[in-house]
Amino acid sequence: MEVTWTEPATWYANLASFYAAAAAFITDPDGNVLLVKPTYREYWTFPGGYVDEGEYPHDACAREIREELGVNVGVGQLLVIDWAPPAGPRPRPIISFTFDCGYVASLDGFALQGRELEDIAFFSRPEAEQLLPGNVATRVDAATRARGQEAPVYLASGSTVPPSPGGDAPRRNICLP
Repeated sequence: MEVTWTEPATWYANLASFYAAAAAFITDPDGNVLLVKPTYREYWTFPGGYVDEGEYPHDACAREIREELGVNVGVGQLLVIDWAPPAGPRPRPIISFTFDCGYVASLDGFALQGRELEDIAFFSRPEAEQLLPGNVATRVDAATRARGQEAPVYLASGSTVPPSPGGDAPRRNICLP
């Protein structure tokens, strides 16, 4: 049997590609969620944006907060990863990373960049879920759970992915004959 190999450049060119975005989950001490209102969308969003080529998602999160809100935040643990298939004008899947960027007592010191954002505010969890698009609203609960559990939550199109059969079983060595 003859084995044929694909040249690496051809092989990589044929792999699936996707977009990546990074967002900050920031709350006030009472658990209200920080959202921003983009000038170019009808709905509110988590602060953040797309990951640039060659950029790590956590660095993209910090950069976007600095550019959009004029503040430096510490980017903590990954809380949520959400994979979504192509939709509407977006021709590729997107992987959205939501990071824990801590607690902020007030919006003092935040400086909106007027070209992209028109407002910033804290909202109760139910209010935030109402202001976000449906497939993103579930990240509020997921991020809150992940922060409390200190373990990230995996979503697919905004829905919790159940563990595969045996996925929650303790890890053990598998011996093959």
